[in-house]
Amino acid sequence: MKIGEASAASGISERMIRHYEKIGLIPAAARRDSGYRDYDERDLHTLRFIGRARDLGFAVEEIQRLLELWQDRSRASADVKALALARVAELKRKELLLHEMRRSLQHLAASCHGDDRPDCPIIGGLEGKPAALSTRKVAN
Repeated sequence: MKIGEASAASGISERMIRHYEKIGLIPAAARRDSGYRDYDERDLHTLRFIGRARDLGFAVEEIQRLLELWQDRSRASADVKALALARVAELKRKELLLHEMRRSLQHLAASCHGDDRPDCPIIGGLEGKPAALSTRKVAN
């Protein structure tokens, strides 16, 4: 099948398929006499594997290692597990960073009056100034 068909069947864009070939993540596809790339079921299986790994957040280098392990029937599952746990740790680190970013933005937004005045703690925060606490009076 041609690249467009392989893309539709695998869920990987044509651009990314070409990129994966260029960087050696997948072998270059066979070429038809017309010059078009020709993909088979084995190629689709590999592309789907890569797509699922990308969906789980694995980097290209990690996917390369996973592909090597996938193709090595004598692999130790401990090697695969180690890669997965390293990805879990990285996702946890990113989760904590995202939580802190959300908290900071919430604080800045809560400190902003959001009216017609030009002073804005959000802009100040982006400039590196400490966010002023809101001076709104709270009704009791």
